[in-house]
Amino acid sequence: MSGSTLGKLFSVTNFGESHGPAIGCVIDGCPPGMGLTADDIQPDLDRRKPGTSRHVTQRREEDRVEILSGVFEGKTTGTPIALLIRNEDQRSRDYGNIADSFRPGHADYTYLQKYGIRDHRGGGRSSARLTAPTVAAGAVARKWLLEKFGVVIRGYLSQLGENKIVFETWDAVHQNPFFAANASMIAALEAYMDRLRKSGESCGARINVVASGVPVGWGDPIYDRLDAAIAHAMMGINAVKGVEIGAGFHSIEQKGTEHSDEMSPDGFLSNNAGGVLGGISTGQDITVSIAIKPTSSIRLDRKTIDKTGNPVVINTHGRHDPCVGIRATPIAEAMLALVLIDRALVHRAQNGDVISATLRIAAQAPVGANQSKTYRSADDPDPAEA
Repeated sequence: MSGSTLGKLFSVTNFGESHGPAIGCVIDGCPPGMGLTADDIQPDLDRRKPGTSRHVTQRREEDRVEILSGVFEGKTTGTPIALLIRNEDQRSRDYGNIADSFRPGHADYTYLQKYGIRDHRGGGRSSARLTAPTVAAGAVARKWLLEKFGVVIRGYLSQLGENKIVFETWDAVHQNPFFAANASMIAALEAYMDRLRKSGESCGARINVVASGVPVGWGDPIYDRLDAAIAHAMMGINAVKGVEIGAGFHSIEQKGTEHSDEMSPDGFLSNNAGGVLGGISTGQDITVSIAIKPTSSIRLDRKTIDKTGNPVVINTHGRHDPCVGIRATPIAEAMLALVLIDRALVHRAQNGDVISATLRIAAQAPVGANQSKTYRSADDPDPAEA
């Protein structure tokens, strides 16, 4: 199946199905000499895995990662790194009633039309379970970015259904099952999800991701723009239906004097561009926001058709996330990491002489020269000011 590989120099090929024996990925192009063990990858997988709260699917998967190749004596060798995650808690019987019908909003119809065959168990290849290998690969990328450039990638839930979550502090993100940066709203979010789950409905979400410490110069003009690569990768996440860089759609309402990020000897005065100008990183925070649609697998009756084109009514049993966005923050962080490491390696290959000069200039720049406000949404304050 084409479309399963992301990246040029840091290339990740994702494989497996939701109810197959295992899922995983092969990373080709990871630089040699970096210390790497399963313990470096597992924490991010634990943040994404199912069954972590009553608000997500109760499928019980440990998601223990196995490193099969590409690491010798605790260090990457520069050869392909194969990562394997075994499926342990499949319940294929839950999907017997959809074997011959198409779930509205799901990939059932398009997969069958394209390939002439589909694995209906848990959505097969179209399942959000296939984001686990992405998170594993992203953990490898994040480690290299942090050690090589000091890049830090963090994300949080900024909206759950109609509930907008005002940013308060990064510290709150790791202390609740929603990855929300506002501890005071957790009780209300839990009550909302309890009502939603009991009703059999689902909802969408908005996730914001910020990469700090990205040097100037990553990305290329026209077709290989950094922001285009980010949008492409984010749209590769299950259920994502919209991507914003920086001010995004809010820029429609802005005037030119407001949107254009003025500059001073100490750096940019704002960051409506989201850290990218002309497809190239500015040295500011890279800011991304993604919109995630409501879960398509719900237990309420929906009109659809079967394989023969006859009208039928369908509802989906089994264990599903009422909102897939609740577990999406680690996935979005991983996707951003995969894009950034790939662009970092491309830049190093093309501009090896320039990157050293850039780093020397940055080292001599005034304090705060590469710091600026991080835009998220019209209702969100700057984390630096929170």
